[in-house]
Amino acid sequence: MRIGLIGLGVMGYRIGANLARAGKLHAVFNRTMEKAIKFSSEYGVTVAKSIRELVEDSDVVLTMLSNDDAVSSVVMEAIPHVKGKVLIDLSTISPSTSIDLAKQVKGNGGEMMDAPVIGTSIHVEQKKLAVLVGGPRELFDMARDILIETASSVTYMGGNGMGLYAKLVNNLLLGTYVAAMGEAYWFGVRSGLKPSDVEKVLRELSSARSPTADLKVPKMMSGDYSTQFALKHMRKDLEIIQKEAQGLGMPIPLSALALQLYRLIEEAENGELDFSAVAELFRPRGVRSGDSIN
Repeated sequence: MRIGLIGLGVMGYRIGANLARAGKLHAVFNRTMEKAIKFSSEYGVTVAKSIRELVEDSDVVLTMLSNDDAVSSVVMEAIPHVKGKVLIDLSTISPSTSIDLAKQVKGNGGEMMDAPVIGTSIHVEQKKLAVLVGGPRELFDMARDILIETASSVTYMGGNGMGLYAKLVNNLLLGTYVAAMGEAYWFGVRSGLKPSDVEKVLRELSSARSPTADLKVPKMMSGDYSTQFALKHMRKDLEIIQKEAQGLGMPIPLSALALQLYRLIEEAENGELDFSAVAELFRPRGVRSGDSIN
């Protein structure tokens, strides 16, 4: 089975590396060709010169792209060549968009699955992603055998779009939780607690402690918002969640408020920062990260 990968961003590059090390990656394509050439020199896989070339030379095509427009563009370019192929999209996009694309792929003789991932670049490197799969049940075992090379779990969630809905459940909670964590951290520091004691509460003593707190509280303390998951991507995911909730006729006010906070910090700072930078909205003026307030 020949497996191709389109998209060598922060996540895609590392996922591809895991697959290549396992001997399961045949070819890659990236719009910025320099990245594909670099990847090929490191892992010895073929560089496709176009999406058409990669699709025609692969049995299964994985995509890891930034948003609905990017995925739609790639899939529509691939559609004339998908007969007998399986597309597995690892991106986090609108379930409605993904379902529509899957119908078009099927109409042209191929199959498409959504398989968004839970985890950051750190989890990819540790092969500890959780993959949530939606699509034809009969293709799940094949998809799992590929994706388990970069994950600790690969779970079938239902038909097309269900993997994405499951991912949005996670990101609704995650985005809201990290914004609340930033508020709680600076509330504690502003009250006069030592930052290290606030950290201890959030990471060790709290009934709401979590692996996310272990990753994000140190960033809030140090002010080092080097990217594990970009602010712009969390904002994008929360926008998708709002759109999908509107379609379901369901108000979701907590995540709507969180979305406004992420928009504010993205405008004030840099969308490429880690999304835990939302905590900066709560840092008292004139106080540096890690400082105590007496």
